[in-house]
Amino acid sequence: MSLRRPPPDGIAPHEYNSKKKRKVAEICQALNTDPIDVAALRRMAISEGGLLTDEIRCKVWPKLLNVKMDDLPPAPGQELREDNEDYQQVLLDVRRSLRRFPPGMPDEQREGLQEELIDIILQVLQRNPQLHYYQGYHDIVVTFLLVVGERLATALVEKLSTHHLRDFMDPTMDNTKHILNYLMLIIDQVNPELHDFMQSAEVGTIFALSWLITWFGHVLADFRHVVRLYDFFLACHPLMPIYFAAVIVLYREQEVLDCECDMASVHHLLSQIPQDLPYETLISRAGDLFVQFPPSELARKAAQQRAERTAASTFKDFELASAQQRPDTVLRQRIRDRLRVEERTKSILTKTRTNRFVKLAVMGLTVALGAAALAVVKSALEWAPKFELQIFP
Repeated sequence: MSLRRPPPDGIAPHEYNSKKKRKVAEICQALNTDPIDVAALRRMAISEGGLLTDEIRCKVWPKLLNVKMDDLPPAPGQELREDNEDYQQVLLDVRRSLRRFPPGMPDEQREGLQEELIDIILQVLQRNPQLHYYQGYHDIVVTFLLVVGERLATALVEKLSTHHLRDFMDPTMDNTKHILNYLMLIIDQVNPELHDFMQSAEVGTIFALSWLITWFGHVLADFRHVVRLYDFFLACHPLMPIYFAAVIVLYREQEVLDCECDMASVHHLLSQIPQDLPYETLISRAGDLFVQFPPSELARKAAQQRAERTAASTFKDFELASAQQRPDTVLRQRIRDRLRVEERTKSILTKTRTNRFVKLAVMGLTVALGAAALAVVKSALEWAPKFELQIFP
């Protein structure tokens, strides 16, 4: 399905058309190179405007995921829905997905697409029994369905589910929670004041769960913004959505710090994602942050924090218990320690907020997108689905 979309915000039509023509020519050149220049296609998907049209996405998305157009899954049979343990939940979720379809679409057409959506999800799960359905998965699948159609969407979603989305499709949410924890690590590296405020408010990261597991498809009303982000995420490392989540929070720093410092207020603010975000700027910043704080660095810091937290709390309890030998005394002492930390944090947060813009500068605004994109592409090519070397036709 092709949806005609206006130029990105802030770009004059004549300027957009000129840039678009140049970019279309570059994409066509990369597609016609033998072998196909996948690195160039990734750069095009990351750079301003993304892949521009759904017609181009139909050609490029399969290349980004190494899906062969001549080896698509067969059409599903009638038995697909019989005795399927996920069918009822998928059906409920798809019935609730009306807002994900273009406004004004005839009911008959939408209902047909919803039936196709159910079949795509069930077929991917049937072919990959190690994958587990989660609520929100359909928000990703419907985006592919609307852009490339049922058969190609099935192949793309299957590859995506075994790579980018694999952690979300485990039997438990342990890996998903682990990825969500990276959000606060990134924020802490860029803006410690904002991080400490959010920690003091005990807001956690649950506000960003639907952002992460639906690739923002569930929370953005404008379909052109959704597919622009999908261009970006498909061309990048699987953890790029958490970097993008972080830059949204960092972009809203002033709003967050102006909130009451409590969980309800901060969670309510952050869970209501603005629809007029400067997407191209945030994409650029996410790429910069990925370069500055790569996943390996975040994993190291997360492991270090866990070790320090475990070692410190265990030794403190041992020390207190050895000295006083009474569990109730240990508990009271720990409560007093926690209250002192909270008072100290509160006093820090009430001081005049200075150097905010200095802290934001570390987001890499001076780094050109080209340099960041090249680094992101290099990382993407290291983890991406392996491309087979065709020696024989």
